Amino acid sequence: MLNAPQIDPVIFEIGPFAVRWYGMMYLLGFVGGYFLCRRLLPKRGLEMDSDRLADLILYALGGVILGGRLGYCLFYNAGYFLENPLKVFAVWEGGMSFHGGLLGVIVAATLFCRRFSYSPLAVGDVMVTATTLGLGLGRIGNFINGELWGRVTSVPWGMVFPNAGDLPRHPSQLYEAVLEGPVLMIILWMLCRPGIPKGVPFFSFFIGYGAFRFLVEFVREPDAHLGLLWAGATMGQLLSAPMILGGLLGLWWIKRRQGDNDV
Repeated sequence: MLNAPQIDPVIFEIGPFAVRWYGMMYLLGFVGGYFLCRRLLPKRGLEMDSDRLADLILYALGGVILGGRLGYCLFYNAGYFLENPLKVFAVWEGGMSFHGGLLGVIVAATLFCRRFSYSPLAVGDVMVTATTLGLGLGRIGNFINGELWGRVTSVPWGMVFPNAGDLPRHPSQLYEAVLEGPVLMIILWMLCRPGIPKGVPFFSFFIGYGAFRFLVEFVREPDAHLGLLWAGATMGQLLSAPMILGGLLGLWWIKRRQGDNDV
């Protein structure tokens, strides 16, 4: 049994302004994502100067913030926010949904592609691969905050988290950090090499993230106000299952389209 490290979630404060590790992880994710995109763009046959790439990152930033917040309000606590609509804007109180953020980024990237005449699938390939960096860092931010811990366990690496009782729990944040970060990045990076049809990395991301998240949810503590839902599944699993199905359908569509082009 291990004790979770006690790390102050605030890096430093200047008057009322506080810089937190979780926010820093978001910042590092977007900055690192920018440089990853620069490396990936040629692999997917895209030409984009620094200014245009910065526009894409800004579109994605807006999509992840708006989509992530609205997704959390809708998927995880709709009743509360319907009764307290102004709380939707209280982002400093926490509450972001990955699945909502993903939908927000897809909408934002689609608008970007329409405005500047880029292939949505090729841009999607680049963005989902770069996104894995932010996903991994974000889970480390969760670990530092001592939140989203796992279920009680007897494994030797079980950790006692502050505010989670005295029993050891799975460090599920670290499981997700590894799987959704470097593991998924390596898979998608390999799929971004020239010759692989546009859209394959994009739809493979849905399958990979959905599968990893679905599996980790078995050892992650369900949200206290939701608990286990339909058929004993968590909200994370119910949201991830359609991702896996959508990814499989997307790959089937690409394969069918390639076959039609060969005829």
